[in-house]
Amino acid sequence: MGTFPPHNGEVPCMNEVSPMIGPVVALVAWTLVVMIWMYSLRFPAMRRKGISLKGRVGSKGGSLDGVIEDQVQWKAHNYNHLLEQPTLFYAVALSLALLGVTDGLAVFLAWAYVGLRVAHSLVQATINVILYRFYFFAAASFALLGLTIMAGVTLIGWS
Repeated sequence: MGTFPPHNGEVPCMNEVSPMIGPVVALVAWTLVVMIWMYSLRFPAMRRKGISLKGRVGSKGGSLDGVIEDQVQWKAHNYNHLLEQPTLFYAVALSLALLGVTDGLAVFLAWAYVGLRVAHSLVQATINVILYRFYFFAAASFALLGLTIMAGVTLIGWS
């Protein structure tokens, strides 16, 4: 595997696992943890309010806002957020892996993105202080921007 940018246009050997794959798998795993956390609280909250899934048609999770406890919905809101901007992360991280960009900065930024998104999740799902959430979101966005610039520079061929 190469460094940033890959030297001499070499094609990465696909027999080796890129270190860029670890952060991708970690964020997918975290998203699944949040999904389980959300449903483990949402279903009991719905039962407490007398809401049944039987016969429900065309309803969205957001329709539960103001019906079940806000603290329960925070997990659902965060789960939805983990299906938004992180899709860009998956695309750029996998692009970098395929391009053979595996240097320390790329891997650091990828893991930083994952750590900041996990921190954002924990804030949103527990105390939900918007300013704190914004700090984590903004920092993660800068890490994503760095990864995107690295992918763009590699594609253009600047060294």
